[in-house]
Amino acid sequence: MASAEPVAPTAAARDSARRLRVMLVTGEYPPDEGGVADYTRCLAEALAARRVSVDVLTRRRASPRPDVSAGAGGRGAAARLADGKGTLRPDRIRVAEHRAMRGWGWPSLRAINRAASKLRPDVVHVQYQAAAYDMAPAIHLAPSWLALSARFGGSSSSSRARSGGHPLTAVTFHDLRVPYLFPKAGRVRRAAIRHLAASADLAVATNAEDAATVGAWLAPDRLALVPIGSNVPDAVPPGYDRSEWRRANGLTPTADVLVYFGFLNESKGARSIVGALDRLVSQGRDARLVMLGGRLGASDATNAEYLSRFETDLERHGLAVRVLWTGHVPSAEVSAWFHAADVAVLPYEDGASFRRGSLLAALAHGAPVVTTIPSTTPDALVHPALAERPPELEDHRSALLVPPGDVAALARAIAEVLDDPALAAALAKAARATAAGFGWEAIAGRHVELYRRMLERRARA
Repeated sequence: MASAEPVAPTAAARDSARRLRVMLVTGEYPPDEGGVADYTRCLAEALAARRVSVDVLTRRRASPRPDVSAGAGGRGAAARLADGKGTLRPDRIRVAEHRAMRGWGWPSLRAINRAASKLRPDVVHVQYQAAAYDMAPAIHLAPSWLALSARFGGSSSSSRARSGGHPLTAVTFHDLRVPYLFPKAGRVRRAAIRHLAASADLAVATNAEDAATVGAWLAPDRLALVPIGSNVPDAVPPGYDRSEWRRANGLTPTADVLVYFGFLNESKGARSIVGALDRLVSQGRDARLVMLGGRLGASDATNAEYLSRFETDLERHGLAVRVLWTGHVPSAEVSAWFHAADVAVLPYEDGASFRRGSLLAALAHGAPVVTTIPSTTPDALVHPALAERPPELEDHRSALLVPPGDVAALARAIAEVLDDPALAAALAKAARATAAGFGWEAIAGRHVELYRRMLERRARA
């Protein structure tokens, strides 16, 4: 009996079988300090752990360092293809760091295209936050520029041919802050963000609020909701002892220790903590505030003015001696401070949101959290792209929630946690349970699923 002729695999099947190649474009990347920098690092390493070939394109810095490694052995990106045959070996998958960008002005579009032509990714994935790109307009045209360059510039690359002439593009919106553009740009600034979303093959929102906004601009199959994860692992330094850590940092056993995590920024509401701290001290409490992390990020120059106002508030109330500034510290020390504190205070002016890495870090460490009421209720966040009800914070369960800007309510909530150990323990337990749904393995898996779906959709077109 004659054997059957082999069936040639479809283009979609071939794409599903081969290794994905992804180029992440980011305005900041470690050692830059910032939430987007840490997010991109965590995502890149989690993707590489799933055997995705990852290249990170970011800005230059004064003193280059070797490429970072996301795999075993720590040999760096140079080892990624080195088997003599151009074949990607599982034990040599790395995150390759490319410090090629001089800035984010108009020439950056050509630089992104050159990098894509050289690296030949299946997907170019922009990590968008306006401040990380210097509030410049060029990045909003990156998906359009890549498509036009492939159409009119021509390419004989086999990888480009298999993907339809140019790499697919995705954009993750870490916030929807509009770029500067030019004075009195008005609605044009919002239009720039809409164009970025509409011109990409996929828009990714990190929280339900932003998904509802971006979803109004796109068809459901062009939008995905993928929450961020904590960029600080719950791993204290070796030999850590909570009491000794506090003592070594000048904190008495009876001190009420508040911790704020993240850069100072108008939207994060840190000045409200000064008023709350003043009220707690006036009640006779030995309240102390730990400002955990660097004071200013590298991507938003407006933060300096807010820092100045914050420091002025401390001096006016005579509270500067009660504040400990850690500066930028390793993640193990961040973890140590979360465990040393009695309550994490995160009074966001725009309401608590799961797009905030500082909130997720506090929850992941089981810190009792006092934060602000989310600006939008989950019931209002209905969109076809949301496959299930979005996660939410529950008052007096996973956190204590107060109105933004309400200093009196903030002080009362902090005092409630300090005075009720059972409540603090319950909040800590629920915080960990809430954070458990934001693991990086699941986040990377969701990205791989989305990338594959994009490739399959193009193959069918």
